[in-house]
Amino acid sequence: MLTKPSQFQRDSEAKAFDLEHRRKIRFNIGKYNAAVQTGLDWYRDHELARERASYLKAKAINHLDDYLLEFERNFTARGGRVIWAQNAEEALLEIGKIMARKHARTVVKAKSMTTEEIHLNSFLEKNGIESIETDLGEYIVQLNGERPYHIVTPAMHLSKQDIANIFVKHLGIQPTDDAQELVLTARRLLRQKYTTAEVGITGGNFLIADVGGVAVTENEGNARLSATFPKTHIAIVGIEKVIPRLQDLDLFWPLLSTSGTGQQLTVYNTVYTGPRQPLEKDGPEEMYVVLLDNGRTNLLEQPDKREALHCIRCGACLNVCPVYKNIGGHTYETTYSGPIGSVISPHLAGMEENKHLSFASSLCGACTSVCPVKINLHNLLLKNRQQAVSQGFTDKEERRAVGFWLYGMKHRWAWDAAPAAGKNWVLSRLLGEVGWSKRRDALQIAPKSFRQLWKQRKK
Repeated sequence: MLTKPSQFQRDSEAKAFDLEHRRKIRFNIGKYNAAVQTGLDWYRDHELARERASYLKAKAINHLDDYLLEFERNFTARGGRVIWAQNAEEALLEIGKIMARKHARTVVKAKSMTTEEIHLNSFLEKNGIESIETDLGEYIVQLNGERPYHIVTPAMHLSKQDIANIFVKHLGIQPTDDAQELVLTARRLLRQKYTTAEVGITGGNFLIADVGGVAVTENEGNARLSATFPKTHIAIVGIEKVIPRLQDLDLFWPLLSTSGTGQQLTVYNTVYTGPRQPLEKDGPEEMYVVLLDNGRTNLLEQPDKREALHCIRCGACLNVCPVYKNIGGHTYETTYSGPIGSVISPHLAGMEENKHLSFASSLCGACTSVCPVKINLHNLLLKNRQQAVSQGFTDKEERRAVGFWLYGMKHRWAWDAAPAAGKNWVLSRLLGEVGWSKRRDALQIAPKSFRQLWKQRKK
């Protein structure tokens, strides 16, 4: 059985040379990049907005305990219930209890990366509960038995024809190349689910401390339907999503939408502050917020890497990353792909198994330059690499080769005295780990060093 790093390298090679895959991704990302560039022109001073957002997120993360407790106080004051989940197992256990109390058989679910993170759909299926993704992109990949390809655009890797084929195969419709007909097909099937589901599940883009609210931003309205029709609404949100005040949304909502899709603002923006109140006409009878840690405090306790928790999941870093555009989202085999995924996944899911992700980067810095909250992503990738080495998670032969090289650099006489064959072995181990020699001629050290040749010339 292949290790995760070996599987990653094999899948990366296959995707990088899949020309049809690259055509689809470059076409789809190209449209987003063009829209984002247009959207940025609406800002008078985009850099100032980034600076302010970075400051506010740093303030929230550095006082995370205070803001989370403030959120809980204000949310529960309106009848909501808060569940603190240290890991995925605790979150699923508590969600399972709610499902059992409600005798739930059907769940409608809005787009949420945290539910992907805890593998909620698999858990519900094992317990005999039908979980329906209501976001169109999520619905498509769910039908096809896949995980989301992209943080913002789950079906980015599929063409219109691919989607039509999936609908024909799984829904039994007649073949069509009409995108509107495909959308209407999904809408007709999903509308009934909203009205019959016992529980609706969403994520949350922001937790608002001063009003105890969960802010959700979307373009299809499916999250509103998932939260309104069922009698029970569960929002599963990472603890890092907290922001201090409601008025901070006037900064974060436009930054999120512009960086992700180029829009000035997404179509639907909602703040949920608890279950339906006595004079309100609609909304759930009960609302729960699951505050998910699941490794986030591993980052919180490391001041030099803590800024990774500032991420607002806009997906901008994925769209500019040359590695992501060539190997695709599924290759990462993690919930979060691209540069931000490579930074946070080793801390959320284990450094030893996921250390290779931090090496899947050109360190070009494009991700850092587009991040709306100014996370120094390429520097964090280097820090992850440093941590992986310091904790001894590298190959023994690689460590031995690096040791020989380091000794030689510190003791020139030893490097000069070493035979060319020995130097070539060190190079082969150092460069072989990154695949340098797979499609290139192996580097060969000259039989005599420059110093040796210079000494001979002086004689």
